[in-house]
Amino acid sequence: MALIARSRETPKQGEEMPDRKANDAEARQPQVSVVIPCYNEAENIPLLADKVVKAFAGLPEWSYECIFVDDGSTDGTRGQLNQLQAVDPCMRGLHLTRNMGQSAALVAGMREAQGEYILTLDGDLQNDPADFPRFLELLQEYDCVCGYRAARKDTWVRRGSSKIANVVREWVLHDGIRDSGCGSKGFRKCCVQYIVPFNGVHRFFAVLIRNAGLSIVECPVAHHPRRHGVSKYGISNRLWRGLFDLVGVLWLRKRYVHPMIEGKS
Repeated sequence: MALIARSRETPKQGEEMPDRKANDAEARQPQVSVVIPCYNEAENIPLLADKVVKAFAGLPEWSYECIFVDDGSTDGTRGQLNQLQAVDPCMRGLHLTRNMGQSAALVAGMREAQGEYILTLDGDLQNDPADFPRFLELLQEYDCVCGYRAARKDTWVRRGSSKIANVVREWVLHDGIRDSGCGSKGFRKCCVQYIVPFNGVHRFFAVLIRNAGLSIVECPVAHHPRRHGVSKYGISNRLWRGLFDLVGVLWLRKRYVHPMIEGKS
């Protein structure tokens, strides 16, 4: 087998040696962070990871990391994430100390994200990484992209409760978002600082970001039936809790302050 010799860069007299560590670190820095909250989704994780890899295979101009946030799972989720990390350096597992809910998992992952652009998906395979190219295109112009499921593949109970919650939320908050529960979203990293963490905040990301004066656009996304596992939401923790949260968000939006320092954005 022929060996190809690699020449070393030897500085001329008076020149400094190139900082390889700095260059390597810059090369490894992902431009895009995919954040996926998951709770007992062991069967879906390898399938979803494969879809993410295929999506970025068609986006060679973008470097990425994929952060799976394990929200205190009790199945084989941790084992699946360990296997992914062992074979693919783009995959990261982030483990919460206990089950804290989808909002906590999303906020934790978004805070750990290294990329300038953050894309989120649910961990149940119902969202599609094939929407990433359009999201990244829109994020060149807008600060946040909110996906909406134009052809939703869910039970009538989930569709009905979400529809009621979205109508009431729009009536109260006037945020202009038709599908606040859609897991497919995109953000510039600057959005993260305006997200106040509380249980259920993932349904109100757009409210907080718009309240900060940042720009938002909606985008239709693909939606698929759940293949493995079970839904973590029902009427009790989707419809009623979401409506109850409206009161708190309405208050927060009016009272929230973001101090602006002269000379800084």
